Amino acid sequence: MTRITIYKDEHGDAVGFEMTGHAGYAEMGSDVVCAAISILVCTAYNSIETLVKDSFGYEEDEDDAYMSFILNENPSKEAKLILNSMTLGLSQLSEQYKKYLKLTFEEV
Repeated sequence: MTRITIYKDEHGDAVGFEMTGHAGYAEMGSDVVCAAISILVCTAYNSIETLVKDSFGYEEDEDDAYMSFILNENPSKEAKLILNSMTLGLSQLSEQYKKYLKLTFEEV
């Protein structure tokens, strides 16, 4: 199961996330749930890095299927919008694949 904690600010906007684990829907290379999660997360990361250029903290460990991402102080509305969009996609995915993706939310 993939577990993702979405970090939200005091206004309810997503400002980061921590992700760990493989979905386990199918074997590696055929796991459509894992692929969908990866697309949403990687697109958000790449969009913030490339398009809005907000500063952020980032950690990744491929062996442990771990990723952590947090926007630094004073994030732009565009960066928050990108993370809110990612959260929407992950929420919809978790509703359909509850056994494979668990989302939690934490205010930071």
